[in-house]
Amino acid sequence: MTVVRRTVGVAAVTALLCAGAVACGGDSGTGGGAPQSHAQVTQALTAAYKKTAEAKSAKVEMTMKTPVALGDGGTMKMSGTMGWDPTVMDMTMSGSAFTAADPQAPENIRMVWQDDVMYMDMGAKAAKDMDGKRWMKMDLGAAAKQSGDKTLSSQLTGGVDSMNQDPAQQIAVLLDSPNLKHIGSAEVDGVQTEHYKGKLTVDEMMAKNDSLKMLSKSERGQLLENVKKAGVKDYDTELWINDDDLPVRMDVTMDSSQGAIDMSMRYSDYGAAVKVDVPPAGQTFDFMEMLKEIGAAAGAVNGSDAADSGLDSDV
Repeated sequence: MTVVRRTVGVAAVTALLCAGAVACGGDSGTGGGAPQSHAQVTQALTAAYKKTAEAKSAKVEMTMKTPVALGDGGTMKMSGTMGWDPTVMDMTMSGSAFTAADPQAPENIRMVWQDDVMYMDMGAKAAKDMDGKRWMKMDLGAAAKQSGDKTLSSQLTGGVDSMNQDPAQQIAVLLDSPNLKHIGSAEVDGVQTEHYKGKLTVDEMMAKNDSLKMLSKSERGQLLENVKKAGVKDYDTELWINDDDLPVRMDVTMDSSQGAIDMSMRYSDYGAAVKVDVPPAGQTFDFMEMLKEIGAAAGAVNGSDAADSGLDSDV
């Protein structure tokens, strides 16, 4: 269960970051080049927004680093192919974010995503405990409907809505940065690019995030309060765009009271075909059904203990 909880948490965050095209961290070299006016910067990012939306897919390599002080800290790497509009992924995840939770966790976890359903390969060890089934299935949309909990339903469907965002929308959000600027020319992985940078406060980011509109005013207020309690004040975003008006790299850094949260994503092969082979039903176990069974078993044990206690009292 420890592995499952950590995997689900990291996978959900990763899917959100990937589909939202948010990434950051790492060193970057910046060269010369004529400075661009604000109008030229806006024009460049607008072109990148349009081209990214049209591409609909790309190969991705992502690294996310979170402070150990946050409890779930560590490094997580992810690579593979993803598509947007609709969301589809075939990615492999690895890193200390998994093994720190449980030394028995698999070193690599493959995640496939299709039709708002996520499948994760939990490895051979998990299969031994799940009747030979190694793939965990998470249907967030169905789970939201079955929960009967309005708040939980909003959170789950909101997560799906966020994951379904076109990655170009994140570039559109960056366009709203009041201090967006051109840093200069730079070479990234052998590709000549133009380097841009902008900053958004937490309030500005939340105001522009369409996926948060499904939350009530009080829920948005609570989320904003929790983010600020963690010491996160703003988001520094850097973007490298190639001569084809496509992002080669995007970086985002968030400073918190526990330390910096860094993510870095690199893109290539835009328009690459994304074909997801969903595992057969015979090789999958449903995460929500597993939780129900655990809850039922716990209830039965508690009921038995209560009965025994009553019997002892009568005696």
